[in-house]
Parts: sequence; structure tokens; C-alpha cells
Amino acid sequence: MKIEKGEILHGKVTGIAKFGAFVELAPGKSGLVYISEIANTFVKEVSDHLAVGQEVTVKVVSIDEQGRINLSIKQALPPPEKKEPPRREPVYQSAPVEEVAGESQDAGFEDKLKKFMKDSESRLSDIKRQRDAKGGGKRRR
Repeated sequence: MKIEKGEILHGKVTGIAKFGAFVELAPGKSGLVYISEIANTFVKEVSDHLAVGQEVTVKVVSIDEQGRINLSIKQALPPPEKKEPPRREPVYQSAPVEEVAGESQDAGFEDKLKKFMKDSESRLSDIKRQRDAKGGGKRRR
């Protein structure tokens, strides 16, 4: 029996290891299904999904120069149905318009910029003053 890459075959599990399962495809021809190729879900233990003697359908993933056959059970299965999360319409809320610290709603960009600069400069000077008072500005050895 000639085995080629991409074929889907039936076989019997002949052995289980931590890293995968050995599957006999024909007398004298066997391949390995790595643990990551067993199921579409996370596989912690191979024995939770397969048992020795179990009939499985596999796809030939590759055959290396030494004749070793790599198999996949999950590629032989039909693709799982993708469940799309329910679509939610974005909720846009307008921020309440309030007067901030006596600022009128009609203030122009220039006025808002001047106020921002004044506030940020005063906050920065307060931070520098506190840091210098604690001695955090310079490292002492």
C-alpha cells in the first residue's frame, strides 16, 4: 500500500505516549499523531481522547526522508463550527455639558488653552515643590 501526503485513511491506535499516539495504517505501516493534532480542543492527556485498539480516521500530514509518517486526526475531521459572539451595537453617550470652574460654554479654543496651561503649570510646580521638600529630587549616598 502506497501512502501519500494529504490522503485520508482509517487506522487503529496501537500505542499511546505522552506526546501522541501511534496508529497502524496497514500491516507494517504506522504513523504518529502528535498530541496537538488529536482534537480541535486542548488535549492534556492523550488517553482522555484515544484508547489502544480504537479505530480512527487520520490525514497524512507529512512523510520525512526516513519514511516516518506524521498524521493528524483533527485535520481529517470537518472544520468546527465557529460560534460568532452576538453583535452588540455600540452605545454612544454624550458627556454632560457642564460649566467647569466658572468657565462659560462659549469659551473659545484660545481661552481653554490658556486655562489648561495655567492649571498644568500650577500642578507641575506643586509636584516639584513636594518632591524637593521630601528630598526626592536628588539621590544622596
